[in-house]
Amino acid sequence: MSSTGSTSKLFLALASLLLVLPAVEAMDAGDTIAFLLGLAVSVIGFCACLGLYARKRNGQQ
Repeated sequence: MSSTGSTSKLFLALASLLLVLPAVEAMDAGDTIAFLLGLAVSVIGFCACLGLYARKRNGQQ
C-alpha cells in the first residue's frame, strides 16, 4: 500500500467526519483551517519519524 494513497484516504475520512459533525458555534473557518494544518503537520511529522526509525533500524544511517 502506498503512503500517499493511505494518507489521502486518512485525510478524506477526517474531512468527512468534520463535515458530518454538527458545527460548534465557537469554531469558525479560521479555526478549522488551523486545525487541519496542524493535523497535516502532525501526520507528516509522524511519518518522518517512522521513516527515520526504519532507516536507523536497517542500518542505513
